[in-house]
Amino acid sequence: MSESEFALSPFERILKKAGAHRVSDEASRVFREIVEDIALEIAQEAVELSKHAGRRTVLADDVKLAAKRAVRIR
Repeated sequence: MSESEFALSPFERILKKAGAHRVSDEASRVFREIVEDIALEIAQEAVELSKHAGRRTVLADDVKLAAKRAVRIR
């Protein structure tokens, strides 16, 4: 397993904000892995959109469109 870009605590807080009373470390780790995978897919799509538009800079609109596509695909 590769090293994560993110600490576990924000993912535990998100789960608690969603209504969990207690969150195991394993649940936080799995949630983090899933969110990172989805985020990477969105980022890759956003980069492709910017390249397709002839830009080297990824814009907020690229990220928004990539996220909509990712949600629609799932």
